[in-house]
Amino acid sequence: MIPTVTTAKNLWDTYDLPEVKRHHSMWVARLAVWFARKIMFKRPSVRVNMALLEAAALLHDIDKVVPRLSGERHPDTAVRILRERGMQEVANLVRTHPLHAILDQNLSPKTWEEKILYLSDKMVKHGIITVDKRFALWRAERLPEAAVAELDAAYPLVKALENQLCSIAGVLPTEVGKLATRGETSTMKSDSTRRNV
Repeated sequence: MIPTVTTAKNLWDTYDLPEVKRHHSMWVARLAVWFARKIMFKRPSVRVNMALLEAAALLHDIDKVVPRLSGERHPDTAVRILRERGMQEVANLVRTHPLHAILDQNLSPKTWEEKILYLSDKMVKHGIITVDKRFALWRAERLPEAAVAELDAAYPLVKALENQLCSIAGVLPTEVGKLATRGETSTMKSDSTRRNV
């Protein structure tokens, strides 16, 4: 099952998603839908399941304040929650979005939906920014040594993904925020305007 925007937002309440994460998730969804539309316009042979992408973007951080089971890390708890609710497709997509996924051959984003969700999450903090700015913000935090090593290993791969998707979309990474903010997306509208492509 792929939930509607309304259902996804209701799950935010169910799992007490903090306001800052709701805001982040809305921007990730907005950017993901924008990227998908640009890519499909530039490459008509590409098909993206927009409903799935949008739902996963809205729910990718649903586990932020949910107690984790032993051995779970983000987004394992989200994946478990979504599977328990019968949202297998959404869970599978959410599973591939964390920073460390790009370093793991079994998790690294491969489909268009996975690549777009992954990059969109990395280009949003409180609004849309570049990968370089997002990594700079992470590096400014006092992170454990293992997290810094993960950042350093992931950066060139995330940067390559940013370059790939921006190139296909025909935009510079520095232009994405301005263009996507002006763009129209279904996340900001009612469920009746949603469609699968």
